[in-house]
Amino acid sequence: MLNYKQLHYFWAVAKAGSIVRASERLHLTPQTLSGQIGLLEEALGVALFLRVGRRLELTETGRLALSYADEVFQIGNELEEALRSRPESRSIQFRVGVDDAVPKSIAYRLLTPAMSLAEPVRIVCREDKLVRLLVELAIQRVDLVLADRPMPAGTNVKGYSHKLGECGITFFAEPGLAAQFTDKWPSILDAAPLLIPGKEAAVRTPLMRWFDVHQIRPRIVGEFDDSALMQAFGQAGIGIFIAPSVIADEVRREHGVTILGHTDDVTEQFYAISMERRLTHPAVVAINDTAHRELFANLYPR
Repeated sequence: MLNYKQLHYFWAVAKAGSIVRASERLHLTPQTLSGQIGLLEEALGVALFLRVGRRLELTETGRLALSYADEVFQIGNELEEALRSRPESRSIQFRVGVDDAVPKSIAYRLLTPAMSLAEPVRIVCREDKLVRLLVELAIQRVDLVLADRPMPAGTNVKGYSHKLGECGITFFAEPGLAAQFTDKWPSILDAAPLLIPGKEAAVRTPLMRWFDVHQIRPRIVGEFDDSALMQAFGQAGIGIFIAPSVIADEVRREHGVTILGHTDDVTEQFYAISMERRLTHPAVVAINDTAHRELFANLYPR
């Protein structure tokens, strides 16, 4: 069994950069620290440090061990904080992974109900690519993943996709740019400068198919994984951009842009992916219920 005291000594030395500095912080002799780290290396059967002149440098294995040790002692600190807190001041920790293809405004609206529970909730949000977030879900580092698609087929992760809702898309342009277009909708998009979501966004393929059906050939001037960055470029007049219709009024007000048109033939879908087939976590239940009852109510059937 791993000796966590020895692991702590190794972690302290790695963070301090030398045995002498670490011994001063831990109020131990350098000989004691050196001996304990030697015992740890002997027990693991690997070298964690290399001596380069008077300095100690982590081996490749040592760097790997340090990354794990960082997490071990971070969790230890969180455990201590939780146990020291008074019962009435404790909150439920709700860890959410947000696929970076999900617009920030949609993520905010979906997560807000979790903050209104009778029992206090502390939300910890991580934004990343869906494939990496599903790994986090599998090892229980997050409780839920918000995504613009269900869990991909063939994914080696046991999880369940719960559809929260869907809506059409709306096209926007900075007022000066919008004034340049006089054709009827959707012909105004032909040859127009367009900002589109990145290739990993679920809406990208149906959007391009919709252009083909309507024989529209926009001039693509930018593509973005981050919808907020795409909207910033659109607000600056670089090109026309899209957003889910459910937040169309909000986008128009916040960015001072003009709505050019919308389509329900291309939809954006949003999912909560969890390890639970039947939702039981109070925060997840609140998100699911509010999405169906309010945010996407009466737009589309589930």
